[in-house]
Amino acid sequence: MRSNLRPGARIALQLSLLLTLAVTVSHAAAAKNASADTVVIHARVYTVKPKQPWAEAIAARNEEIVFVGSNKEVEAHREKKTRVIDAGGRLVLPGFTDSHSHFLDGALSLERVHLDDAKDVAEIQRLVKAYADAHPELKWIRGRGWTYPAMGPTNLPHKKDLDAIIPDRLVYLEAFDGHTWWVNSKALRLAGINRNTPNPHGGEIVRDPATGEPTGALKEDSADALMLPVLPLPSRDEKIAAYKAGFKEANRAGLVRVHTAGGVGVGMSDLMNADLFEEVRKAGDLTVRFSMAYRAEPPNVTSKQIQDVEDARAQYHDEWISAGAVTFFMDGVIESHTAAMLAPYSDDPKLSGSLLWDPATYRKIVADLDKRGIQIFTHSIGDRAIRVTLDAYENAGQQNGTKDRRHRIEHIEDVSAEDIPRFGKLGVIASFQPLHAYPNQDTLDVWLRNEGPERGQRAWAWRSIQGDGGVLAFGSDWPIVTLNPWEGVQNAITRQTVEGNPPEGFVPKERLRVEDAVRGYTMGAAIAGHREQREGSREKGKLADLIVIDRNLFEIEPKEIGKTEVLLTMVGGRVVYESPALKSAISQKNAEAK
Repeated sequence: MRSNLRPGARIALQLSLLLTLAVTVSHAAAAKNASADTVVIHARVYTVKPKQPWAEAIAARNEEIVFVGSNKEVEAHREKKTRVIDAGGRLVLPGFTDSHSHFLDGALSLERVHLDDAKDVAEIQRLVKAYADAHPELKWIRGRGWTYPAMGPTNLPHKKDLDAIIPDRLVYLEAFDGHTWWVNSKALRLAGINRNTPNPHGGEIVRDPATGEPTGALKEDSADALMLPVLPLPSRDEKIAAYKAGFKEANRAGLVRVHTAGGVGVGMSDLMNADLFEEVRKAGDLTVRFSMAYRAEPPNVTSKQIQDVEDARAQYHDEWISAGAVTFFMDGVIESHTAAMLAPYSDDPKLSGSLLWDPATYRKIVADLDKRGIQIFTHSIGDRAIRVTLDAYENAGQQNGTKDRRHRIEHIEDVSAEDIPRFGKLGVIASFQPLHAYPNQDTLDVWLRNEGPERGQRAWAWRSIQGDGGVLAFGSDWPIVTLNPWEGVQNAITRQTVEGNPPEGFVPKERLRVEDAVRGYTMGAAIAGHREQREGSREKGKLADLIVIDRNLFEIEPKEIGKTEVLLTMVGGRVVYESPALKSAISQKNAEAK
């Protein structure tokens, strides 16, 4: 078609079009090379992306990553105002997620007596007495971490050992696994627990076989619940202070997100304290992302409770604070014979544990929650509890025609061989805590004795479940074990104590590679939370959550991984933790540059 424009007009139009095209290209180039608020250079970036596992530099703008690639290419995103972090060749990873935590419980425990390393009752007595003497203002002496082997042949504590050191104040000590509690005589009297108090459903008041009197040991949450009416609750200010201390501890350890599984007692659930997170966020002090679950208690779930979960999901659903999952406890633990087993315990054929939920009731509730799009976490440790849980998840999918719900099983300490492939087949997330499998005296002398050698060969079957297509998500179960993930990474790879025992590893066929262990705390955790589009790997468009650590996990001896120190933690492009060592190194480089 011939133009009717005069030659001069055509030239003017062509110049206008060229100018417009130039401006468009300029804008596109600017968008492609968006200026960054922060760049990390000279790094060994492990991206967790199979097709591009390694890079040298990252650029972040606002809360997102805008570039991952080479040191040379990242310069296009750098301006005068850009903060430059020189990693000095150190390893950079996606920020870690703790996929199973009881965060408020853990945060409050930071100020209580720690008994994790005590080897016997005498050492526990010394620690508790010293703590009590140092805190004369406390009416209650509270602590946690004692282990079953420390109690001697019975593996259970006795009130007489606390009465001997503190007869006139109240003592309340939680076992390392959070499934048994130890109180003194004064605490029992205050709670009204005596020889006539019946055992609650799913729990046990341990008694002297000769007299029937309580010994001071309380098994499982329902027995501990008898103490809750007399235990003082933390105030709002105490909770906020504890949370802030917990955030600092998490960031120092390299954690950027936490999945919380509910707490024990009135006001102890993180979800029930979500308003405190909002308050802290408004003050600019929220430095950890939270995904929170509602804890359901047997024997049933009411329509009001379901509505509460749906209301929480509607209210909290952003990248910092989210809710909408439900946690169930299907059984107890193997050490105290409360985990539900398909066959009797090896050390006591009279016992096989018990389910805390009626299977038919649980199955019905799971189907209802699944239909509503609510994710489910279920604590299932024994092989019977695991099977009942898998059966309920499978039924829900068949009944509702739902897919990709990513319901989870927590802990999975003893899974039957027949059920290992079902995780991958059903799309069930295997949520493990690697330090639970640490082969110390508790694991080898109590856990394995109760299990027996045949079942013991399927202990914490990480590699088997992954090999059959299951997704692993790793966490701590804080305060059950340390919030710091690096000892967990090491144990996932070695399954040995820090001293190197057993020499071949505890059930060595279940050991993981470094890549697998890191993935469990990053992409596996992101998948567990339906967040793999924004989290879990370092690539353009994902959240700028990353860590710089002091050693390359892929090059050092695995036995050194537990000593890893985090040098820097970034959440949403904001540096929330910087170690003194890194600050010094950056200052030195800046001085040399001048």
